[in-house]
Amino acid sequence: MKITYYGHSAFGLEMGGKNLLFDPFISPNPMAAEIDINKIPADYLLISHGHQDHVADAERIAKRTGAGVISSFEIFTWFNQMEIGGHPMNTGGKYTFDFGTVKAVSAIHSSVLPDGTYGANPMGFVIWNDEACFYYAGDTALTMDMKLIPMTCPKLDFAVLPIGDNFTMGYEDALIASDFIGCDTIIGVHFDTFGYIKIDHNEVLKAFAERGKKLILPSVGEVIQL
Repeated sequence: MKITYYGHSAFGLEMGGKNLLFDPFISPNPMAAEIDINKIPADYLLISHGHQDHVADAERIAKRTGAGVISSFEIFTWFNQMEIGGHPMNTGGKYTFDFGTVKAVSAIHSSVLPDGTYGANPMGFVIWNDEACFYYAGDTALTMDMKLIPMTCPKLDFAVLPIGDNFTMGYEDALIASDFIGCDTIIGVHFDTFGYIKIDHNEVLKAFAERGKKLILPSVGEVIQL
């Protein structure tokens, strides 16, 4: 599976013949200045919560591509008022799409849309089909709810976890999270974009390696093959 990292928490991948794009905050991000959002493919936009640094380019990309939004009922409704389609979900529910099954799982964070509209509870996603199973945590603190993922979902091939601290888990808690979810291959996101979340790459990579875990800290625009 190829994962393309677009900076911050935005990434895309192809699954079941469909292009999935997560939390598209690209054009306002100086670190992603070389990314042309008009060339990003998308059949579905998966939105973990309503903060501007996760939805900034969603409307533009959805209207260009015809992609539908998969998110909380409230965020889906907000986009639906812009004549963007998709599918509403809520925490704990799952639904099988034409690319695979999505389960909405707990995230501990906050959520409000850019215009001040209530953004509902944040969420993460576990997504699987016959090809693979992975977990995108969204913005979250470490939570004991993560222990439910191996009990209720197929075994994870990889997980995408925030590691920048301050607004989300730091790398120390992400290490614990990787134990809770039973996954040793981690893609780190939500780091370095702002001063509050800059990390020491060597320190973080060393901490994961010492625990026998594979941590990938992608560069913006990097394509990861898993």
